[in-house]
Amino acid sequence: MDNSKMNEKIQGFKTQISFMGQMLGSYIESNLKDKEKLDKQFKNGLQFFDKVVKESIKQSVIEYMDKLRGDDDKFDEDYEVLKLKVKTLDHFKGELPRYQSPLASGFDVRAQIDKEMVLKPGQRELIPTGLSFEIPFGFEIQARPRSGWAIKQGISLVNSPGTIDADYRGEVKIILINLGQEDVVIQDQDRIAQLVMCPVEQPQFELVSELSESERGEGGFGSTGMSGDSSMSDEAQEN
Repeated sequence: MDNSKMNEKIQGFKTQISFMGQMLGSYIESNLKDKEKLDKQFKNGLQFFDKVVKESIKQSVIEYMDKLRGDDDKFDEDYEVLKLKVKTLDHFKGELPRYQSPLASGFDVRAQIDKEMVLKPGQRELIPTGLSFEIPFGFEIQARPRSGWAIKQGISLVNSPGTIDADYRGEVKIILINLGQEDVVIQDQDRIAQLVMCPVEQPQFELVSELSESERGEGGFGSTGMSGDSSMSDEAQEN
């Protein structure tokens, strides 16, 4: 959609809003003495306004997604948001997890503990979240450290990312470790990790006698060097 068409659409939308405002004003002036009738007409006007706004926004999103994806891959307006079933356990307190921004990849989980815990440098501890999930087929949940906590106090996850399989129904617990130089206090309701739902596949194993050749071959740790010059890797291996 080019700018001229978008401006026409916006102008048309403004005209509709102005018309509805005038219509509601006329209702108020002509029916001021009849409160019940006025309330009914006012509600009908609001419902009509709500419907127009929602349809206009929905259509604009569809057209924008079509433009991003190209003509060969039209956006499906009947697309349903993926559902993740969550169960709260008896010791769970507070609100359900939520995404902190519209485009966030992960949602935070909180510590569900009776009293504060102290993580000394190098110490690790299993922290309950009070939550269990029914993960959709074809997905896993990955547990990852919170970046702010990691850089400020050195708190990370021992198995990062931790994997929560789709057939697991038990409580999600987070293995925290203190990689910093000072004690860190963990309190109830602290946000201790972020969970990200990721697609996974289970391939079929095929036994072969040889693998196809690649430019890298069997080059392992350090084989690509430390700089942009690939020749450095060969020199490093010779040394």
